[in-house]
Amino acid sequence: MSVSAATVERANLRPTWAEVSLPTLRQNFQTIRDLVAPAATVCAVVKAHAYGHGAVECARALEQEGTKWFGVTSTDEGLALRDGGITGRILLMTGFWRGDEELVLENDLTPAVWQREHIERLEQTAERLRKDSVRVHLKVDTGMARLGSSFEELPQLLSMLGATKHVRIEGLFSHLASAEVVDSPQVDAQMARFGRAVALVKESGLVPAYLHIANTSAIATRPKTWMNFVRPGIALYGYQLPSVLEGQSFDLPLHPVLSWKTRIFSLRDVGAGQAIGYSGAYVTQAPARIAALPVGYADGLSRHLSSRGRVIVLDQYAPIVGNVSMDITLVDVTAIPGAEIGSEVIILGQSEHCSVTAADHARLAGTIPYEILCNISKRVPRNYTG
Repeated sequence: MSVSAATVERANLRPTWAEVSLPTLRQNFQTIRDLVAPAATVCAVVKAHAYGHGAVECARALEQEGTKWFGVTSTDEGLALRDGGITGRILLMTGFWRGDEELVLENDLTPAVWQREHIERLEQTAERLRKDSVRVHLKVDTGMARLGSSFEELPQLLSMLGATKHVRIEGLFSHLASAEVVDSPQVDAQMARFGRAVALVKESGLVPAYLHIANTSAIATRPKTWMNFVRPGIALYGYQLPSVLEGQSFDLPLHPVLSWKTRIFSLRDVGAGQAIGYSGAYVTQAPARIAALPVGYADGLSRHLSSRGRVIVLDQYAPIVGNVSMDITLVDVTAIPGAEIGSEVIILGQSEHCSVTAADHARLAGTIPYEILCNISKRVPRNYTG
């Protein structure tokens, strides 16, 4: 009798998984909401599969907690939330691709706009679909030189928005490039430019309900950036880039939402002088007991952790030895006599006395926690608690 792929997936035959704590996610959201209340509305950013945590499941938990707004990258991410039953407002932070206008309007998604074409396409589609009002958030480039209207283009766009029959400006926003650098002059310069944009909008006679520029780091360090709408992303999932000024820490009391685990599936005793793994990148200096873990870079475990990172086995650290390969990683459990086939291994997470975080992986890999979390691949099943 044949076995379907769905049945195999449900069986979770490969003992590598991630645990996502929805109560911790809710707690992080509460921390941010309470910090900015009553000044600002919180837009929970769940783009990129909720930074690897699962967008629909996280959005459902956040909506139950009272979240009214969600931030995603594009139309397809917005549609996934709608298909998952999310009824709150969904902001398409990087706008929409040409041809997506009908999907945007039919699913009540709120697009960012910053070009004439965006407004024209939405207006034409609204006319055809007989939509009375299409709410948009106008993005202004305040110095990041990535997305957004330039100040030279802004008057023309405001004129268009003032003349359209259906498209209405609901928000004005921008994005900070260096919010984690507490004394960065770039942030001050961007805030000054954004203030100029707000003035131009008011002079045009338009009154957006929401003004927003604050991301996670700005929420933690710069209350003046909150205005009346903030967009926390990585903070929801328990992380932020360190922000320090004159010995003062601006870290929010957050907790990692995701733990990543596997199990030992093979053990081998080797002698001194044994080359380990691909390219013999590690050679034992003494007799050792080596455990094989069913996880590798195809699962998102960075190859930069080869012979550098560590995992937790039975509340003790076990170093990664040799190169992380596509499907298998080797660790040294010589000093952990109780380790056996089936023993649980924590890749990211904590035990009673040990902890390994995405920030730890990021430091060793020369990157940021965002990338570590987003890189956990879809072949690692997410199990949701709470």
